[in-house]
Amino acid sequence: MSAESLDLVYPFTGRWLVQNSPADQVPSHGTTRFATSYAIDFVPVDDSGRSAAFGFASLIRPEPPEQFIGFGRSVLAPIDGTVVAIHDAVTDHPAYRGLPSLGYAMTQRRRVEAGWLALAGNHVMIRTGAIVVALCHFQQGSVRVQVGQTVRIGERLGRCGNSGNSTEPHLHVQAISSLDLARADAVPIRFGGALPPNGAIVDP
Repeated sequence: MSAESLDLVYPFTGRWLVQNSPADQVPSHGTTRFATSYAIDFVPVDDSGRSAAFGFASLIRPEPPEQFIGFGRSVLAPIDGTVVAIHDAVTDHPAYRGLPSLGYAMTQRRRVEAGWLALAGNHVMIRTGAIVVALCHFQQGSVRVQVGQTVRIGERLGRCGNSGNSTEPHLHVQAISSLDLARADAVPIRFGGALPPNGAIVDP
């Protein structure tokens, strides 16, 4: 990571699985659009590393997000700063694993073309200095902070959900140079001075 990386605190407690980490590839999500080059995803998991029980039904049909242990888990402020944007009205949609995930993937282009909100879903954005940290996919109606509010590390922002571009309840984190997503640059991030790779379990 470069000297310009922004160091964050993990925005949660408990066990979370790392996915789409920039420690493994950049751009981490396969695109540079919306300044996502250094974005990272965290999926809440149980002691066995599973986000939810997986059965035959998981292979053939969408599942209620409430079946996943991470749905409703607290999301915390990863840095001190000022809330500069929130969205809290997007409905949490079903989770997609197995064959349903293939159908969901086919609609990815439509969400990208619809813009940032279609991808981020419910979200909170915090400015610290010149950098903005975005946390995405909150549960509908769970955001507890308001624009203009000062937050401190560890303060509860809301709850993990399945809104926006999400196949199961998880948290997406990225840092950007401005609120203008069309022109913003992606900012590298770390957590406690390090960046976990794909497949790692973090338990702060």
